[in-house]
Amino acid sequence: MSLMSNIEKAYPKLSKGQKRIADYILKHYEKAAFMTAANLGKAVNVSESTVVRFATEIGFDGYPGLQNALRELIKSRLTSVQRMEVANVNINETNVLDKALLSDIDLIRATLEQVSREEFAAGVKAINKAKRIYILGVRSSASLASFLAFYFNLLCENVTLVDSASASSMFEQLYRIGPEDVCIAISFPRYSKQTVNALRFVKDRGAVIISITDSAASPIAQQATYLLLARSSMVSFADSLVAPLSLINALIAAVAHSGSEQVQTNLHALEKIWDEYQVYQTQQEDEEE
Repeated sequence: MSLMSNIEKAYPKLSKGQKRIADYILKHYEKAAFMTAANLGKAVNVSESTVVRFATEIGFDGYPGLQNALRELIKSRLTSVQRMEVANVNINETNVLDKALLSDIDLIRATLEQVSREEFAAGVKAINKAKRIYILGVRSSASLASFLAFYFNLLCENVTLVDSASASSMFEQLYRIGPEDVCIAISFPRYSKQTVNALRFVKDRGAVIISITDSAASPIAQQATYLLLARSSMVSFADSLVAPLSLINALIAAVAHSGSEQVQTNLHALEKIWDEYQVYQTQQEDEEE
């Protein structure tokens, strides 16, 4: 909450208009975080330029810096009801499609700029060397973990998607993990306490941890051997996980490429099984129907 402390310390020397901005942020920081400078100015009846000057007055280079600080502050604190209220500030029924898709494009671009190529390459190398691979994701991150596990099971041996139905079952599946293994953990706001606790256990057992999350301040970032950052944001009460999914796609592609000969062998064998047991609909069957 140091941002709020900074605002309170600067408060006596602020202009009247800037004090109205400070009052609004102190009371409604969860809404201000997703407002443009113009919208925030309109909410407190000051100009956009006054909002920008306020940001510099409390120590930022401009309004985007203040907005990012506010967003970091609230990521893990908003309830579902608050998220819906925040979303209603920025979108309406006529612009929700444009807002959601354009936001996802920006998030993928930001992820491309910030993800460490060195950490990514080191993570791929660790996966290829691993004796066993454990994949962990809880709540909204469970869908990402499931997607990653589906493809890694085609590419690698000894892949376990950790069942997060209960805390006890997670530890039962992880208790054999050791220094030769890799755990890929995925967590985005609101961060799961289950994931954090499981990673403490994994770290104590000496396994390599690849954390896929949104910020270096994330609780699973602190446990990581290799940290892969992907941007997420909120358009409605649900977080966008498009950028994390793109990063996971890249991870799958990199692992497949680095083990290309074995991957080809595995896929050829699987294709024979799929054909023999008619797993997929064929073009001939489509034409007959």
